[in-house]
Order: sequence, then C-alpha cells, then structure tokens
Amino acid sequence: MLSSRTYSSPMDPSCRPGWVRPAYIGALAALAGLCMTAPTPARARQPAQGLFDSGPVSYTDAQAVRGRSAYNDNCASCHGAHLDDGQFGPPIKGPLFQAQWHNQSAAALLSYVATKMPPAAPSSLTSRTYSDIGAYLLQQNGERAGAAELSAAALAGAGPARRRGGGPFHGLDNHDAVYRAAMARRAALLNKLAPVTAQMLANPSAADWLMWRGTYGATGYSRLDQINTRNAADLSVAWTLALPVSGNEMTPLVHDGVLFIESANTVEALNAADGSILWQYIRPLPARLNNGRYAHVKSMAIYQDKLYVPTADGHVVALDVKSGSLIWDARIIAPGQGVTLSGGPVVAHGKVVIGVSLGVNTAGGDFIVGLDGQSGKELWRFHTIARPGEPGGDSWNGAPVSQRYGSGVWTVGSYDPQLNLVYFGTGNTYDAGTLLLPQPHKGKSNAALYTDSTLALDPDTGKLVWYYQHMNRDVWDLDWVFEQSLITLPVDGKPTKLLVTGGKLAIFDALNRANGKYEFSKDAGLQNLVVRIDPRTGAKIVRPALENRVSGRSDYVCPSQQGARNWLATSFDPTTDILYVPLLENCTNSTFTARAPAAVAAGGVDIRGKPIPRHGSDGKFGRIEAINLRTRQIVWTMRQRAPIESSMLASAGGVVFSGSHDREFHAYDSATGQLLWHTTLNSAPSSSPITYEAGGVQYVAVVAGGGSVLDSTGNTLTPEITDPAGTTTLWVFKLRGAGPAAQ
Repeated sequence: MLSSRTYSSPMDPSCRPGWVRPAYIGALAALAGLCMTAPTPARARQPAQGLFDSGPVSYTDAQAVRGRSAYNDNCASCHGAHLDDGQFGPPIKGPLFQAQWHNQSAAALLSYVATKMPPAAPSSLTSRTYSDIGAYLLQQNGERAGAAELSAAALAGAGPARRRGGGPFHGLDNHDAVYRAAMARRAALLNKLAPVTAQMLANPSAADWLMWRGTYGATGYSRLDQINTRNAADLSVAWTLALPVSGNEMTPLVHDGVLFIESANTVEALNAADGSILWQYIRPLPARLNNGRYAHVKSMAIYQDKLYVPTADGHVVALDVKSGSLIWDARIIAPGQGVTLSGGPVVAHGKVVIGVSLGVNTAGGDFIVGLDGQSGKELWRFHTIARPGEPGGDSWNGAPVSQRYGSGVWTVGSYDPQLNLVYFGTGNTYDAGTLLLPQPHKGKSNAALYTDSTLALDPDTGKLVWYYQHMNRDVWDLDWVFEQSLITLPVDGKPTKLLVTGGKLAIFDALNRANGKYEFSKDAGLQNLVVRIDPRTGAKIVRPALENRVSGRSDYVCPSQQGARNWLATSFDPTTDILYVPLLENCTNSTFTARAPAAVAAGGVDIRGKPIPRHGSDGKFGRIEAINLRTRQIVWTMRQRAPIESSMLASAGGVVFSGSHDREFHAYDSATGQLLWHTTLNSAPSSSPITYEAGGVQYVAVVAGGGSVLDSTGNTLTPEITDPAGTTTLWVFKLRGAGPAAQ
C-alpha cells in the first residue's frame, strides 16, 4: 500500500539561515518534520522512552549507524547534531516529539518524512536512505534494535498519518478560517469529478483531455477554438509548476477542471485553472532508480474513478482520482527483466492495456498485457515476438525464441470501440546478427515478426486479430512503433476507416483498420533506404547497396537510428485532412559488427552510428511538414536550425503548437505555417502538449525539462544550443486577460 498526501501549503525552498520563515518553523515543529541539508557531527544517543506504544518496530543497529551518517548529511543543520538542539528545526526526539507520535504507527511517521522532507526537495532521497534515517530516529527515541532492517515496505504501507479512531493526524496545524475555506474549495473541485464512462472515452468533451493524444484515434486534435489565429499572439503564462526531475515525455490529463500529471516518482492532481495542488501520490522506489529521476513515460489513463499510472519500477497502479489513494498495484515487469514501461496505458472495453519496451538482452522480447480495470488482475499477455506455431513463428532465420530480442512497444495504443480492436506499433530487433548471419537451423524467412508491425488485438482476450509488417528484416534500427492515427478518408471514392502510422523513415502507411489491408503510403522524402514501395502490398524495396550489410563497413543511411521522426507524435485535423509531422533532417554512417554466435545468441546491439548532417545540409535540422492525406500533397513546410522536440498539437482555432530543442514553444497558423507566437521555456519540451478548458477559459499545457533521448541528438547536431539540466516544469498558457471576468 503506497501513501498519498494532500499538501495544504507550499514548502520553503531551503532551511538554511536566512531562508526559513518563523511561521513555517512553527508549523514544522508541530508536525515534527525533518529539515534536511548540510552535515553536522553527531554524538552518542541518550536513553529515551519507546516512541510507539503499538508494539516494537524492527530495525538493526547497523542500519541505525548508516542512518546517523545520513542524518548528519541531510538533517543536522536544521535539527541539530543531537536531534534536539537545532536552530532551524524542531526537536525530533524527547517528550514533545514522542507525545505527538506515540499514538501513530512507525509507518505513518516514516511516510511523513519520506513524502515531506527535505522541504526544498521532498522525496529526493532514496527509499533506503529514508529507511535508514527512520531507523536512527527510532533508536534515538528508545526503540530497540531487532534482527530485520526497517524497509521501504514500511513507507509503502503507511497511508496518511492517522490518530486512533480514524481521523487524520493534524498535530498543531493552524486550521483557521482561511485554511477551512481553502480545504472546502479543494474538496468541492474534487467531489465534482464525474466518473469517466466508456461513452466519455469514445466521445470526450472538448474541455477534457482524457488520454495521450486526446482521443482513442490518437489524432492530437482539439475542437476548442477560443485560442485562434486572430488572438494567438496574446498568449501568456497562466501558471507554472515545478515537477520532480525526470526523463520527461509526460502528457497531462484533464477531467472536469482537474489536471493530473506524473513526473519521476510523483503523481499530482492540480486545479487546472490555477495550478494549486489538490493531492499528491509519492511512490517509494528502489535506490537504483534514484527516485525515478531518469524514468520516462508518455501518459497515464483515466476510467471511472481511477487514474492508471505506470511506475518507474515496472508496475501499473490505480489511484482514486479524488484522493490519490492507492486502489490496486499490479507488477508488470519482474525485477531484472530488462524491459521498461516507457509508453502508457489505454483503457479499452474496461481493460487497461499497456506494452513494454527495450529489452536489449531480454530473451524472447517484449510484450503487451491486458489488466482488469477494477482489480488490476492480469488477464492476458501477448508476446510481440512470434512464437513457434504462431503466424510468423518461423520468420526468425531459424533462431529459437530464446535468441529473439526486441519488438518493443513504447507508444500508447489506439482503440476503435466499434470494432473493439486495440492497436499498437512495435520496434525493431537490436540483435541484427540473428537475421543477417547463418543459423544452425534455417527458418522459413528472416522477416522477424512481429517487429516493425502494427498489431490489432482483441482487448478482452489479447488475441491477435490481424497484423501488418511495415518493414521486414529491419537491420538498420528504424522502428515503426509510433502512434496509430485512426482517421476516415475516401478510398476508391468511398469513406474508409483507416489506420495511418509512420516509422523512423517518415514513410506513412495507411491500412484498413478493420482487417489490416494495405491502402497507400506517403514518403516525407528524408530517407535513402527504400527505393520503391509495392503499390499493392506496401512492401518496401531496399536499395541493393544497403540491403546486404557487411561487418565493419560504414554505410551512409538516411535517417540515423534517431529517425527522420521518432516518438514525437503527429496531429491530424479531420476538417482539412492535414497531418502535421515533426521531422528531423539527419543521416548516419551506420556500421554493423558481426559477433561470435554465442554473443549473438545472448543479445545486445550490433549496429552503431550517430546522427550527422545530411550530405549538402544547410544546417537546418528541425522540420514540420503539413501533408494533406487526401491528396497526399505537402501543404507547407517549416524548417529551422533547432530539432523539433515535442509532439504536435492542432486545434479548431486553426493553430498548431510545437516545441523545439532550443527551448522555444511555437504556435503556427495551421493552414499556412505562419508563426503566430512563441515563448522561451526553462528547458526543451520533450513531451506532448495538450489543450483544455477550465472555467470557460482555454489553456495550453506542456511539460519542459529535457531528459529525453532526443536531447542527445540535438546536442550532437546543434552543439551551440545548451539545454539546462535538472529542471522539469509544467507550463500552462492562456490568452492575456482571459478568465471568469472575461467570460
């Protein structure tokens, strides 16, 4: 069980002398908190009464020794070397402290410490460090050591601190009229959250943003038009919020005026109009994950009264949307399995469906799971690398399943409720030698299913209904794993339900989404690998000089492994049939290195290369292409020096938004590409922007913070652009003067 916290006031940025407000110290003393900063020497412990009267708490003497060191490093400058003689923090041993906490659980105290401290960066220490400090506190307050260490499980099981009798533990907090009014407003906003029904997901309100790309069709298009081509120049900052530092890529969700955001190990519910925090869920993580600092996921999902959240330690948790309390916790990835949850879930027919990615050395490859939305029980698991006896099971050049790798799923799926099909794209195999080198037992082909494919699954059973492989035998690391846009276009004069998706080559294939039948392709023109596309099947014919890879030979391939496009998603305007595509002009000198059979069997990467400018480049790498999919003609093109580093966002107001590596966030006229407005963010917006409405006002939100793998590409191609590190911020914009008075 993992704790959630509702914060009633902002924390001070520091507790160093000159930074702490006296009023804050009083409140902190009442709650017996910890203020963690610089080191101060410690002395031997003093005898004390036991802290808890609810029974012994297990920790070890060795853990308490570690805890004393961690306390000296992080806590002593506020609370004092002896825990009760600090100038800037309250005593955390002795009668007052024990009186406040003796009728609480150890888990409640430790949860408070782990989620509130240090004030400048709550939850910034590792779970083990918090546990060690907790052990030292217990020792110094008279609890006897035992045989087992205090663990993160105690933090996980705490929940909000409570008195006996069930009421929240308030200590001596100031619950005056101002506080009560603020809590009432907060409760009113949360209580009006309506359950998200299947009908809402299928036909979402324009005011909400309920999933990664706004709708099941993953089009990244909004029907809101308050912000339009006439007034976009008047956009200004509505509010911002600093988030725990992470690898970014996150998309906020919005429902009934409440915005939900995840970063690192923290999920927050915010007032979407002003950014005030309504609740927080903070997840203890293993020390190796550094509190999720390097984790990156693209989205969460919402259904009924639950928010479904992928976590850095390979779980999906369901949180109560009104309180942040944990409803269920499902482990998706086993420890050491080598795969990650870097995409996000989609709710389809009441099932929470999510794929895993990477797995460079994970034998048997990646998979997609379906969970029961109510209980979290795993209902099915579909392996994205075909097994023997399945369609495509003999397409791996004779290699056994244990020597097949990859086919990752790091993008959120799409869903057609009428067909009851959920769609996912897949990546490549990292171990190209499996497909290039002779195997002891020859397979029927070396197409390597289901890599670089679109998979259509029944969300109730996980059964594969159809698949289409966009690129077989991908030995260039040019995945086809990105958004599956569900649109309707005329084919042979008849409106046809299509699925359109493009891989790193920026070749977009259109398929009939009922049966996977190939319809047409559109090549953005930034690749040199494919020389012809079969008009009947869509099969890609590769340039002969690049088809046969030779170990140690450097091949000039466009694009590089970072792609002419990557996970940054397109937007599609259904009123104009225009697809807005973020592109990267780059190539690579790609090298394949043959390895010994044992090394190939063990997995790993054998293709290397880094992004370089295209031959004859003019130094512009970032590109946006507006493509009319009905006519398959380019409507306009925008080119610039800085690589594009966010998904596209189009709206009924005729405005399309995009961010780039130089920290700029832009609004363009969607019909012409004319720049309407731009602003500079704190860091690169390596994420997917959204737009929503709250209180009659349209807002545009984007997470900036860099940390994405695309940052390294930008650093290579444009080394003069320095992107600040260690800053993750949610930015929200609205029209200047927009608000209740302007409605």
